[in-house]
Amino acid sequence: MKGENGGANQGAGAAKQKKSGVLQLAKAVAWSFLGIRKRADLESDAAQLHPLALIAAGLIGAVLFIVVLLLIVHAVVG
Repeated sequence: MKGENGGANQGAGAAKQKKSGVLQLAKAVAWSFLGIRKRADLESDAAQLHPLALIAAGLIGAVLFIVVLLLIVHAVVG
């Protein structure tokens, strides 16, 4: 027997949780790049986020940062 919400709402909840996780991951990486982070938030992220996802997001963030810097330099110099 299905729960009160039925099976149709399970997919929506999982999608919302996954999107929330991606936003939480991006937020954690952005604050880490700035070097300012509350210890409680850091511990919360460490408990909830997957380490490989954090590494991948950090690498993507670093590449984006370098690309933006190169575009700025190219616009100023060229």
